[in-house]
Formats: sequence, C-alpha cells, structure tokens
Amino acid sequence: MAEYPTVDIVQAAVSAALNRRARDPVILDLRELGSFTDFFAICSGTSDIQVEAISDAVLDELEEKWNVRPWHREGVHQSDWVLLDYVDFVVHIFLDEKRKHFNLERLWIEAPTIEVPDVELGEDAEFDSYDKEESNF
Repeated sequence: MAEYPTVDIVQAAVSAALNRRARDPVILDLRELGSFTDFFAICSGTSDIQVEAISDAVLDELEEKWNVRPWHREGVHQSDWVLLDYVDFVVHIFLDEKRKHFNLERLWIEAPTIEVPDVELGEDAEFDSYDKEESNF
C-alpha cells in the first residue's frame, strides 16, 4: 500500500460504495488517536443484498484498480455488518439498524472526519434488486 497514500485508497473504497448506493458514508481519521488502524470508512445499506453488493464493489475496486486485498474479512455470510480489514484502514458496511446499534461514529467521536468524495450516479451506475424493492417496481 505504500505505493499510494492510504487516504486515497480509502476514498476510492467509499466511492465504490457510493456507486452501489451506500448511505451516509463517513471516513474517520484515527491516526492521532493511537488506534490499531489509520482510518475507518463507514457506510450502510438498506438490505442484506445491498450490503453484500457494496462489499463486492469495494473489494473489486481496490483489487482491480489499486492492487490491494483485505488482510481479513468478517460478516460476509451474515451481511448485516461486513468488515473489510486492510490493516491501514477498515471498511465497515452495516445494515442501517446495525449501524445505529453499534454507533461507531459515537465511539470514535474524537476522530476527525475526512472529506467523502462526491460521486454522481449516472445512467451507467449499477443498480440491483434492492433498488426495485425500494422503488416498488
């Protein structure tokens, strides 16, 4: 990961999540807090299908374009909280209700936030069955 600044890779992960319609993304900078990692990227989805799709999009983006793979993954089979541990940063993808329950943003309230990249969802944005569920199609 030394080839690229870690913050750039974290922002790419969040962009990939946003392209799968992730909700309320936040990047927390933990470097000054003496944490086990430098950044948390946190976002949520409205269904287990969407959480899985967001996770897949992040994995694909970081492997294909940044040549980065997670050191550890958790929650892939449950899809209510997927954790992708890249050592220098951790991506948390929650179902909305799980995110409210664990409230990592409150737990790490002292951490400054990093700007989340703007992503415009155009005609080529990928939409899955969770969109149809929400749109009542």
